[in-house]
Amino acid sequence: QDQLVESGGGLVQAGGSLRLSCATSGGTFSNYVLGWFRQPPGNDREFIAAISASGTDTAVADSVKGRFTISRDNAKNTLYLQMNSLKSEDTAVYYCAATTGTDSGTYINTRAWDYWGQGTQVTVSS
Repeated sequence: QDQLVESGGGLVQAGGSLRLSCATSGGTFSNYVLGWFRQPPGNDREFIAAISASGTDTAVADSVKGRFTISRDNAKNTLYLQMNSLKSEDTAVYYCAATTGTDSGTYINTRAWDYWGQGTQVTVSS
């Protein structure tokens, strides 16, 4: 059974850092594009970042560019999101996702993603 399981969320002060992990299992996720989304309270789920299957290409939302870094370790079947200089507006549930799609123009759309994790809460206190 294909699974994505996030971890690493928690409570952090503004200006601090967290690293989220997403463990993948059951599928050939090393062949998939992987990504991160977040859903702030009362808002829609929004695209944060995506990384190609090989890890050589990434896309990052303007709202977190320069602060968040996406990476993956295919040998460990794990996706990461390094979050630095956190702000209160980064408070959200963070989700990892996987897609077989190859059109990067669609990645901001949640419907382009085939698999989702259950989410991990990140709370940034000001």
